[in-house]
Amino acid sequence: MMDWTDRHCRYFHRLLSSHALLYTEMVTTGALIHGDQPRHLNFNIEEHPVALQLGGSEPADLAKAARLGEQRGYDEINLNCGCPSERVQRGAFGACLMAEPQLVADGVKAMLDVVSVPVTVKHRIGIERTESYDFVRDFVGTVSGVGCDTFIVHARNAWLQGISPKENRELPPLKPDWVLRLKADFPQLSFVINGGITSMVQINLLLQQLDGVMVGREAYHNPWLLSAWDEAIGHSPSALTRNDVEAQMVLYMQTQARLGVPWFAVSRHMLGLRHGQSGARKWRHVWSDHRLKQLPVAEVARLAHQALAESSGAAKPELLSQLD
Repeated sequence: MMDWTDRHCRYFHRLLSSHALLYTEMVTTGALIHGDQPRHLNFNIEEHPVALQLGGSEPADLAKAARLGEQRGYDEINLNCGCPSERVQRGAFGACLMAEPQLVADGVKAMLDVVSVPVTVKHRIGIERTESYDFVRDFVGTVSGVGCDTFIVHARNAWLQGISPKENRELPPLKPDWVLRLKADFPQLSFVINGGITSMVQINLLLQQLDGVMVGREAYHNPWLLSAWDEAIGHSPSALTRNDVEAQMVLYMQTQARLGVPWFAVSRHMLGLRHGQSGARKWRHVWSDHRLKQLPVAEVARLAHQALAESSGAAKPELLSQLD
């Protein structure tokens, strides 16, 4: 989810679910240690609980980055061993790390030694075309041996050669039963399943069998799905309507504009909010119209709701009255 789940996206998602654990984009240890730390680490306090997702392979660097994350207030440090992109492979981390489970274990141990927050690992079930349950079982066994007790499993292999990252989320076959086998083999560990999950029916079923469910792109493209998550994990359901969420986002964009952040850098994350609603396409076109970038965000919101009302035949949109 690099370039997707930035702090503005996470603020938006937190409005939809008060209790789901949110994850940052993957941040490399090099960028964090030697780069612009505020840009990589800043987040809104409303985002809690939120995990910092790291990319790296050198134990000492991972320890430094994890310590920075804990100092900044993150609730969890997550090591990404699942990303298959060529850029990540050139840095010798991401999914290719699964071929070196002891190195992963050393990195996790280094982080656990310097932070008090949980350290978790996100990984695939294998790499390349070889499909072997023993491979992922042994990987989990090695890494859990140093004290990692939570694994987020994208239930498909990562094919490191010949296909794009997008194809890597679609072509390797899903094997969710392997995650269930891991839970059976390591009942003392927590397993969160990821990959191909697009509905509350799937989520509710998987929550009966595993310790958690991670949803990425479906949550981004159809974010209203998140509004059912709090109830699914045993909390009171969200009381906010789509209009409530959009109104709060407009206020947030106004606040960010005063800090020098253009509203369209934020609004891009909420374009799926009205997915499936009548008039959603015209509403979305207003919010993504580059010709409107110079207008105040409240005015863009009015134009968007005018388009929505005209498409659906509604009366004066609720959001307009909230902004009047």
